[in-house]
Amino acid sequence: MIRVVIADDHPVVRTGLRAMLASDPDLMIVGEAATPDEAVALATELSPDIVLMDLQFGTDQTGADATRRIRALASPPAVLVLTNYDTDNDILSAVEAGANGYLLKDAPPEELTAAIRAAAAGETALAPAIAGRLLTRLRSPQPSLSAREIEVLQRVADGESNSEIAASLYISDATVKSHLVHIYTKLGVSSRTAAVAAAREAGILR
Repeated sequence: MIRVVIADDHPVVRTGLRAMLASDPDLMIVGEAATPDEAVALATELSPDIVLMDLQFGTDQTGADATRRIRALASPPAVLVLTNYDTDNDILSAVEAGANGYLLKDAPPEELTAAIRAAAAGETALAPAIAGRLLTRLRSPQPSLSAREIEVLQRVADGESNSEIAASLYISDATVKSHLVHIYTKLGVSSRTAAVAAAREAGILR
């Protein structure tokens, strides 16, 4: 019996996953988490075999953050990311955090149950499209932005001014400008708009 914790901030998604997996006699849903902190707590308290982890929870913490904390436990369960997001940055952040697999939410039920079994057995379970993206990324490395540079650029994409970015990140306007100069250099562009477009093209931003 494979003991599963579902971590997703949408009740409808959790209910749907529970209903889908309940029909498999080898799987047992032992808990549901609506936040990254709850996911870590249940992984600690319930000792499941696997955690099905969404990436975005509408909080400061992400599924990748929770995955990193769960995989650092003394006897960690496997973590299978199940998400709508498939940018290179999302995939790499999850894999680097220790995720055993990565599936998109439109995966057919049989693909999901097969991935759960594989991840619980210690194997890597990647959707074919995700595996292809990783191989392409490895063969053709994209510009590498730091986590802070990505954070700044995401806020640029959201329409924030330099002063708004500085205030929200508790840094100076000069530091924001410095980050932007480095971003422009790495992406080979000369404007905010071009930087956002290039980052989206490279899969750095959604």
